Amino acid sequence: MASNVNPTVRRRRLGQELRRLRELKGMTAEEVAERLLVSQSKISRLENGRRSISQRDVRDLCGVYEVEDHRIVDSLMQMAKDSRQQGWWHSFGDIPYSVYIGLETDAASLRVYDPQVVPGLLQTKQYAEALIAGALPETAQAEIEKRVQVRMRRQERISTEENPLRLWTVLDEAALRRVVGNRSLMRDQLEQLVEQSQLPHVTVQVIPFDMGAHPGLNGQYAILEFPDAADSSVVYIEGVTSDLYLEKANDVQKYSVMYEHLRAQALNVEQSRQFIADIAKDYAR
Repeated sequence: MASNVNPTVRRRRLGQELRRLRELKGMTAEEVAERLLVSQSKISRLENGRRSISQRDVRDLCGVYEVEDHRIVDSLMQMAKDSRQQGWWHSFGDIPYSVYIGLETDAASLRVYDPQVVPGLLQTKQYAEALIAGALPETAQAEIEKRVQVRMRRQERISTEENPLRLWTVLDEAALRRVVGNRSLMRDQLEQLVEQSQLPHVTVQVIPFDMGAHPGLNGQYAILEFPDAADSSVVYIEGVTSDLYLEKANDVQKYSVMYEHLRAQALNVEQSRQFIADIAKDYAR
């Protein structure tokens, strides 16, 4: 499975194990930071898998936690070494949401709600180019092209793999009505969306304007679930300067319940497909 080579997931599992050892010792992250003369934020980032962790970090933490079993220490040290390997996305240079890509690469299922745009995994190349250029007006063309290439590479999770990502998308009607690029581009995008919605592992639903207020009005989010039971689900919320990852069971549960309400209020799959097709015809006129 992808988790055998995915450095993001390895860091996450290693961080979870280090947190477990700290809690068994009855220490707070602040106390550990004081012992090692580092910042509390570093300990937190190591434990949540957002920061690359060195073998020296592991050795120092195991020393603080008084881990005497050399097999455990050696195993954690190997995990640290493996977690510093590079994923496919690193070949594109600095990608702002590389942590998310690492999680998405290993996920078994993804539930997405987007009130404004078609989700990245379902975008045409032309739509992606126009969207990125419009959202980031000061971005150089070379950077736009790199981001588009990464987006197209991510789409292989639903288009070419033997065990594809299970994708469930709920869109607000605004994402279909907002003209990104031009009307011809939007027609092509929506026609592709209709085609993709017929894949057995892709589900697309639409919440029309006349549905009124609904639980998704607070904005976009995604819920990632993983094939290994040891990997807890993650709620991802994209930000302008930084992204938010929620992993506490209570937080994930709240967003999951909200997503179920969105699915219930949206048009069913067939109605949604026809709804999208009708708007695509409007763009063709």
